[in-house]
Amino acid sequence: MTIEPVEPPAPRRLGVRIGRIAFGVVAGLLVIAVAAAFFVVWTIQRSFPQTAGEIELDGLTAEVTVQRDDLGVPTITADSSHDLFYAQGFVHAQDRFFEMDFRRHVTSGRVAEMFGESQAPTDMFLRTLGWRDVAEQEVEAMDETTLAYYQAYADGVNAYLETRDGADLSLEYAVLGIQNPDYEVEPWEPADSVAWLKAMAWDLRTNIEDETERALLIAEVGDPTAPAESVELLEQLYPAYPFEENPVIVPKLSTVPALEAATDAAPAAFSTETGTTEDSQVQTAVSTIEWQEADSVVAAASMLIGDVGEGIGSNSWVVSGELTESGLPLLANDPHLGSSLPSVWYQVQLRCSAVTDECPFDVGGFSFSGLPGIVIGHNAQVAWGFTNLTTDVADLYIEKVDGDEYWRDGALVPLDVREETVKVAGGDDIDLTIRSTVHGPIISGLTDDFTAVADGQVAADGDALTQGETDASAALSGEYAVSLRWTALDAGSTATAIFALATAQDFDDFRYAASLFDVPAQNLIYADVEGNIGYQAPGRLPIRGAGDGWLPQPGWDSSYDWTGFIDFEELPVSYNPSSGYIVTANNAIVTDDYDRFLSRDWDYGYRAARITHMIERRAAAAPLTAQDMRDIQNDNEMWIGKKLAAIMADIEVEGTGPKEAVALLRTWDAQNNADSAAAAYANVLWSNLVLNLFEQREKPLPHDGQARLFTVVSALLDDPTDPLWKNEKLDVSGMEEMLAFSAEQAYTELAGLQGSAVSRWNWGSLHAITLKNSTLGSSGIAPIEALFNRGPYPVGGGPSVVNATGWELGEGYATTTVPSMRMVIDLSDFDASTWNQLTGASGHAFHPHYVDQTENWSRGIQTPWAFTADAVDEATVDTLVLRPKG
Repeated sequence: MTIEPVEPPAPRRLGVRIGRIAFGVVAGLLVIAVAAAFFVVWTIQRSFPQTAGEIELDGLTAEVTVQRDDLGVPTITADSSHDLFYAQGFVHAQDRFFEMDFRRHVTSGRVAEMFGESQAPTDMFLRTLGWRDVAEQEVEAMDETTLAYYQAYADGVNAYLETRDGADLSLEYAVLGIQNPDYEVEPWEPADSVAWLKAMAWDLRTNIEDETERALLIAEVGDPTAPAESVELLEQLYPAYPFEENPVIVPKLSTVPALEAATDAAPAAFSTETGTTEDSQVQTAVSTIEWQEADSVVAAASMLIGDVGEGIGSNSWVVSGELTESGLPLLANDPHLGSSLPSVWYQVQLRCSAVTDECPFDVGGFSFSGLPGIVIGHNAQVAWGFTNLTTDVADLYIEKVDGDEYWRDGALVPLDVREETVKVAGGDDIDLTIRSTVHGPIISGLTDDFTAVADGQVAADGDALTQGETDASAALSGEYAVSLRWTALDAGSTATAIFALATAQDFDDFRYAASLFDVPAQNLIYADVEGNIGYQAPGRLPIRGAGDGWLPQPGWDSSYDWTGFIDFEELPVSYNPSSGYIVTANNAIVTDDYDRFLSRDWDYGYRAARITHMIERRAAAAPLTAQDMRDIQNDNEMWIGKKLAAIMADIEVEGTGPKEAVALLRTWDAQNNADSAAAAYANVLWSNLVLNLFEQREKPLPHDGQARLFTVVSALLDDPTDPLWKNEKLDVSGMEEMLAFSAEQAYTELAGLQGSAVSRWNWGSLHAITLKNSTLGSSGIAPIEALFNRGPYPVGGGPSVVNATGWELGEGYATTTVPSMRMVIDLSDFDASTWNQLTGASGHAFHPHYVDQTENWSRGIQTPWAFTADAVDEATVDTLVLRPKG
């Protein structure tokens, strides 16, 4: 049997979409044998879970009822909290255990134990970050009640594992067993659950790429003799948030009573010398499979966890009863994440048969498989939603390292050094030495990008951006390295916040839960059945010293260290604003006159502006309904497309085809609808224009982040004299010539993809999404991929569009990031609420609920969300009773 490794992709700039996992090609006989075996019905269906009847289990104290609707969404009813979370663990394992098992190997840096030597470099990076260690610290710090929830959940998972093994658990294990016959599933532990919150923080890490891009840009195109010009270029390419054009989340801060428990809930005092909190209670034979190696340290994790990609973010908004038909609030949320199969979300409802102090849960919404509780949703009193806060909670530091020591304020101090072993299936163990400074782990040497930052010796020294040796570091012995300071590498309390949210009864309870929700930092919106709406910025948000984290900081100077975290009572809050609504879409939270620095890397607010406009316009015409909220979620208007269409009216292009294509824009409504020919052309034109402006140059410039580029290119369109319009490599000398060149180029590209008849073009098939299973779906073996992947599905929308289906400039137009779920909660009648997610409840290929929600998702259709007991009974199609054994 011979193995041919998959060719790695050409290197890409950091911030461009990372390629997904790919396996090596297995020889023909194995392909035929595997494909034939897997298509046997019994092999495929043997892992499907039992969803009706009765099952006896050790560890339960009383009967638990699991009712599933026609989408397989379970409502779990139990007499005690222990049995409730035990049953949730059991049900999650029924539907999603391979996903759970794979995730815990990722978060603990143990993927090579499953898939062999090719994953060892990725494991080394993830071990360097140390998520599993932090998760274990958080488990140790949990209060007795919270720990009991996590342990009950783990016991439920393990109860399921006691009944099945190998291919009986999931079809993926049948594949894995062929390549790695010695692999054994381990029991589930509470830290396995908590560690996934760190992975989600990585997925929502915001500006690490931007900070690195800016440092590399200075090194590549900056002029050391003219640092002012270098800074000016950076500021043009990374402009400030357009406060005059787009809204902030909290234009006026509300005054609310301080939380009585805020002092206890807030993060403990921060030590700049240890980089940790001081309160101890919050201390923080597989050789036949080859995966692509990541071309950057960010890629290494992203390949396994989810691409940051174009469009990561979210929309959420809440409107008060003053604006609604019912007289009570409506709350909408659609988090934007990387596409995955199965979806990151798992819909579930958790109900205590009698709500008591011991069993206080009556809650439904979206959970993560592997994690107890509900992350986003509502209980019988309040509803809540999340979007990424996009505050800057991660900084790169340039360190000066000499042997096992590094420089701090003129003196050498010891590095923190720990040794770990990476186990490799079918190969030799690898010893790993991890070095850390006061700021965090050293990550240069693991990737070309961070190593280039260190080699370029780029740092912000006071107010002057410098390149090469700085006066401060020139006399220091040793070599440069890059370390990472990131809030997710400290132990925190988000694992506890989930349950506080689920049981909140009013805005004070909600704010208390928010005070515990530290990583990942999220905008939290709120509504209750009394008619109140609100917003709270939570999160552990750093207070910086001399720098602002926009560029890597000099680690040898403690004046650039973080000095603590913003007190919770200082964080932005809004309660029943006079506008009657609150919109969050990763835009700036507050104006620049806010007392504390939060970030310079907001999303640029085009989605927020569009949502605000539609709420105001519709509310002026008639009271708002839940259908209005769903319509807004599906809005496809492309802001930059409107501006391009207007300016192209005055641009002369050559050729019949290009003229017909440009003519499409004259009557286009700027909606990126799936069936729109004009939308297809507008997006291809936009892509060609951006690449011609920034990539196709003698010295390429960053072209990731389409919201940022909306702002950059809009300013260029207002200034035809800007030198960026000139491109010697393309022999283009000005704006009109660049627009015409790009328009003609776009016609040629699209004609090659969809034919020369412009009326037959459509955006939906060009922008279609193919759902790929996060492991075996990228095997490179067609029969295996056919087992696990689904699609393509045509979709509308685009980056920085409310219907935020992202695609990567220069990498094609296929959808890569998505509204991973959509929900609209009606506080006047919870049973009138609706929801939908990207794939389905099941992680089992060929199960009826594997992708049964995808078609509706692609069309923007949500399904009824039964919540009350009577509604759940009416919607139930399967009932499973879990009984104590004996």
